[in-house]
Amino acid sequence: MLELSEIREDLKEIRYYYSHKDIFEKASKQIGEHSCIAKIVKYNDAIRFAPARLYELYVSLYLENNTLESLADKEGYSYVHIQRVHSQLVKFFQQKLV
Repeated sequence: MLELSEIREDLKEIRYYYSHKDIFEKASKQIGEHSCIAKIVKYNDAIRFAPARLYELYVSLYLENNTLESLADKEGYSYVHIQRVHSQLVKFFQQKLV
């Protein structure tokens, strides 16, 4: 079972990839795919089976590069609520990524 800290680090790397996706895709044609792609595939495969609320949060935070604060403001929820749902997301990954 992955530690929560490992999952959080993986999610940071996934966010970084998606926020710089154009650079990674351009470089992959010359260098080859970055090793983080395997991690992204693993997490994307797992999230497909998550409750819709967690799926949406994953897409908003990691693929669309929103922050917890900006997402809370955009969706009209409190920061604490988004933070709680994010904790559920991390725990979901901990259970699914064995």
